[in-house]
Amino acid sequence: MNISTEIVIKLIKEQFPKYKELKVKPVERSGHDNRTFHLGDDMTIRMPSNSCYVPQVEKESSWLPYLAKNLSLPITTPIEKGKPTNYYPYPWSINKWIDGETVNINNVDLNQFAIDLANFLKELHSIDCSGGPLGGEHNFFRGGDLSVYHKETVSSLDKLKNIIDTEKCMNIWMKATSSKWENKSVWVHGDIAPGNLLVKNRKLCGVIDFGILGIGDPSCDLAMAWTFFDEESRHVFIKEMNLDEDTLNRTRGWVLWKALITYDSEKSKRVIEVLINEAY
Repeated sequence: MNISTEIVIKLIKEQFPKYKELKVKPVERSGHDNRTFHLGDDMTIRMPSNSCYVPQVEKESSWLPYLAKNLSLPITTPIEKGKPTNYYPYPWSINKWIDGETVNINNVDLNQFAIDLANFLKELHSIDCSGGPLGGEHNFFRGGDLSVYHKETVSSLDKLKNIIDTEKCMNIWMKATSSKWENKSVWVHGDIAPGNLLVKNRKLCGVIDFGILGIGDPSCDLAMAWTFFDEESRHVFIKEMNLDEDTLNRTRGWVLWKALITYDSEKSKRVIEVLINEAY
């Protein structure tokens, strides 16, 4: 959906006139689920790009203030919730801006960042999640049962049978789907990825985009072990997380599934190589 700056300015003037003098401009890197705009220097506007992302607005408004009170690092904090109109059909939100740049391998020490990220995740996973939204369709099953993507994974492997070692990939997948999370549910961010992790002075300084927040199995939150970290920092991260091998295998399954369905990207090809080389 095309969401122009003009549409956003019109929404602000009509629904939140107290902000009408503030400058609106797109952020440098906007996500797929939502289009994000700066509102002045201290706020952002998040606009769902499709109806399937609409539940994220209500969920973030309901739960992020609670999580923010229990986390050491700043996270996305809702300030206002906008209403649908005849020219923009979805609810939307105004959030507090967190200063920082998205993480990359050059703006952090990978080993220290692995520790920082693990500490954030352990803190998130420890917060009481009573009444939280179980992983399901609303968050593309993050925190839920990985095997919901079995058919899609098998289909992707079939299409790639002459390109990658599908037998080894299938072994990784079957090991991933052979176990379930047996402990109590925990909060999961659902999309722990470089674009949602902010750093300043080479340190993790904030976490954003909780749109696919849910509760359940934490394995989906560990994907960066194989998608971002090098071998040394991966081991640091895994050691700090201190989770059982079955959970790590399910994480490998999440990573494999995503890499298979996005195989055209060079990053996905490298990730599959890392998974296979580690397993064999």
